[in-house]
Amino acid sequence: MARSKTQLLVTSPETITISVVTPSYKQADYLRLCAASVADQKGAGLKVEHIVQDSLSGPDVAEAVRRFPEIQFISEKDEGMYDAINRGWARASGDILSWLNCDEQYLPGALALVADYFRQHPETDILFGDAVVIDAKGDYICSRQVLKPQLYHTWTCHLNTFTSSMFLRRELLRERGFRLDPYWKDVGDAALIRDLILAKANMAVCNNYLSTFVDSGDNRNLQPWARKESLEFFQQAPGWMRQTRSLWRLLHRARRWMNGHYRPKPFAYEIYTPGSPQRRLHIEVPRPTFFWETRM
Repeated sequence: MARSKTQLLVTSPETITISVVTPSYKQADYLRLCAASVADQKGAGLKVEHIVQDSLSGPDVAEAVRRFPEIQFISEKDEGMYDAINRGWARASGDILSWLNCDEQYLPGALALVADYFRQHPETDILFGDAVVIDAKGDYICSRQVLKPQLYHTWTCHLNTFTSSMFLRRELLRERGFRLDPYWKDVGDAALIRDLILAKANMAVCNNYLSTFVDSGDNRNLQPWARKESLEFFQQAPGWMRQTRSLWRLLHRARRWMNGHYRPKPFAYEIYTPGSPQRRLHIEVPRPTFFWETRM
C-alpha cells in the first residue's frame, strides 16, 4: 500500500508562515475536527497561524475552539462566507494564505509540504493540491485529483480545484489587491481564480492529497440558489466562450485522462472523525475511484 504523498520529508530550514482562515457559523462539531487537523501540522521551517472568523455563532463554537489556545478566535457579524474569509485574510500575518471550512481537514504533513513547495518555487503565486472526498463519518467517497485551472473551462463549466487545497501568496491580496467578492455566495472562489488567470498569476499543482472535503448531501453548491448563481457567472463569459462550452468540457476530460485521474492509485489517509476526535484515524483505500456518484 502506497503511503500518502503528504508524508514526504521536508528538510529546508527557512521559515514560512501559513495563515489558515476558517469561516465559521454554528458548526461546532465539525470545527473541533478541523481545528485539530490544523493544530498538529508540523515541519521544519513551518509556522502555522489559525484564524477562526466566526459570525456570532454563540457559546458552542467558542467552546469548540477553547482547547486550541493557539487559535485566534474572532466573533463578529459578517456579510457571508467570502466576507468572513476576507476579514480573516486581512488579519493574517503569514507569507501564505489559505482557507479551510469547518467541515474540512488538512491531512498529516500537508502544510509542511506546501511550505516546502513555495520555498522551492518562489515564482509560484498560487498552489493547488488534490483532495479526498469523504462523508460526514469520515468514510471514503472518491479521490479528486486536480489540474491547473484554465480560463475557458473555469468560466463556462466549473472550477476543478478545491479551496481546502488552495494556497496563495499574501502579496496577491496585500499588494495586488485581489480578494473574494462578497457579492457571490457560492462561486466567489471561481470568480477569484478567473480574475487571477486573467491577471496571469503564476499557478501550480503539486499533485498530492492535502485535504479532505465532506460531501454531506446538503452542501452549499447543491442548493437551488447556488445553481442560479453558477448560471449568472456562466452568463458573464463572452458569447463565443459560452457557445463552445462542450469543447472546453471535452478538453478538460482529455487532460484528466492523460494525467491518470481516471485511474487513481491505492493510498491511505488519516483524519479526525466524530468517533475519534482526538486522534487521527488511519483509513486504507485499496480501490480508489474518481467517480463522485452524487455529483454525476
